[in-house]
Amino acid sequence: MGVNRNGSADRGTAEKVLSAASRLFYANGVRAVGMERIVAESGVAKTSVYRHFHAKDELVAAFLEWEDREFWRQWDGIVAAAPNNPKAELMSLLDWIGKRVTRDGYRGCPQINVAAEFADPEHPARKIRRRHKAEMLKRLRDIVGRIGVTRPGDTAMQLGLLIDGAFTSDGRLSKASAVRILQNGAEALLAGT
Repeated sequence: MGVNRNGSADRGTAEKVLSAASRLFYANGVRAVGMERIVAESGVAKTSVYRHFHAKDELVAAFLEWEDREFWRQWDGIVAAAPNNPKAELMSLLDWIGKRVTRDGYRGCPQINVAAEFADPEHPARKIRRRHKAEMLKRLRDIVGRIGVTRPGDTAMQLGLLIDGAFTSDGRLSKASAVRILQNGAEALLAGT
């Protein structure tokens, strides 16, 4: 996020633009939202928008970086509530994810959604998504390694696929079944190792 010499006032302006863009990108997709709409929705002058975000791709990257930080902040909070019990950590994470994917207005994982809009593997959205998913795999591998599975890499990948499946379930998981389905899936994967 660009911040110029005016410091905090400019940070507030940039945050206002990013907040409006984030809501629009998540609700409508990146390609469906033009910079004019972001200008109108944010109430920030077009010149100020471009002073902070020189191009739409820069704003898209800022949106995904914010989503990434927020996701890991929440993940870390969940894990911290179950110290020294990796299976409880995993089940708590799956409880959180099950509730996340069934909340009102949920449209899927922003990382997956936005990256799907760009074919170029070098697009910033694709790079951020790859980094985000690699971090998830690393964290899952750590958890299942501490659980003591025989092939933590394989099990972590399988859990990652289960989670990404939930993120892209498009409403097929109900509020009543999402957590149960995710946790039962994880139990089956752990039992098979």
